[in-house]
Amino acid sequence: MKIKRILVSQPAPETEKNPYSELAEKHGVAFEFRQFIRVQGVSARDFRKERINFQDYGAIIFTSRVAVDHYFRLCEELRFSVPDSMKYMCISESVAVYLQKYIVYRKRKISFGNGQFEDLIKTIQKNKNENFLVPLSDIHNQEIPNRLKEEKIKFQPAVLYHTVSSNLSDINLDDYDAIIFFSPGGIASLFENFPDFVQNNKILGAFGPTTHAAMREAGLTLNIEAPTPEAPSMIMAIDHYITEVNKKK
Repeated sequence: MKIKRILVSQPAPETEKNPYSELAEKHGVAFEFRQFIRVQGVSARDFRKERINFQDYGAIIFTSRVAVDHYFRLCEELRFSVPDSMKYMCISESVAVYLQKYIVYRKRKISFGNGQFEDLIKTIQKNKNENFLVPLSDIHNQEIPNRLKEEKIKFQPAVLYHTVSSNLSDINLDDYDAIIFFSPGGIASLFENFPDFVQNNKILGAFGPTTHAAMREAGLTLNIEAPTPEAPSMIMAIDHYITEVNKKK
């Protein structure tokens, strides 16, 4: 099946020259962007009801830039000054670098993996005397909490933001040969907006183990998978997939 139009369930890149535009030119495909989910932060008032005190945690695990934003937003609203001694464990280098928006990066204790949580386990184990905070959305996979329990790590999951489905009623999915997802919330939004969705020959891609799991739990076939050793980014995964499809033509 020749891929001509790909729907990416994220906002469009801010610059005209970006990896998607380069890939479009290389393979003669068209990318269209639409945010399948939107995020609403938990208010300081509601967060207090969870009875979680930020000062009780000496380390924090960040799995996304959204989690970073809402952690520091709540710190400000709760008038909590994050200590310089805080240890940051980030799922990827891009999330770690994003911390520069809020802290002096070079003066902090920051570790990161290559996009998979398992990469962080050894670092977390070396700091297992710490009490870890894990900021999450209300919609999340249990992989991380379960893995931390297996390692007997002291941690507290904290819901700092809610994931809400966007209204996609103006989209005709038949116009696209492939759809790319980046979160379990995107999968949930697909079925909330299109409850009768059937994959048939539609090519589906997903980034991250929690999104992979959500797709399989929904009974969908994962065609384009990232990150992998061969394709650490979704752009590379799409590139490889289209290249292989074209070879068969």
